[in-house]
Amino acid sequence: MATLFVIKNCDTCRKARKTLDEKGLPYQLHDLREDGLSAALLEHILEHIPALEAINRRSTTWRNLPEEDKQDIDSNKVRALIMANPTLLKRPLLDIGDEIRVGYRDGDYDDLKG
Repeated sequence: MATLFVIKNCDTCRKARKTLDEKGLPYQLHDLREDGLSAALLEHILEHIPALEAINRRSTTWRNLPEEDKQDIDSNKVRALIMANPTLLKRPLLDIGDEIRVGYRDGDYDDLKG
């Protein structure tokens, strides 16, 4: 079963959920704010997407970080920042086993079958 990583009050995440529901695709929901993120789960995600692309630099969480945390970003720092602030992870993030899709725009899930 697929897992959709979201923050429930995110408009883009709502659109992704609506599309999955309309297509009748089964998925479990993982709210990053409520459910957090384990180190093992983060490593699984980072096996599929580059660490430097995993941070949502448009998020309020990113904007509220101290400037020193935003400097000299490398993959180790990304891991530490996301572990301390799971809502930094780009979202929605759809884990369908052998693939992880990051973000959502209309049409992104058109090729998925239930």
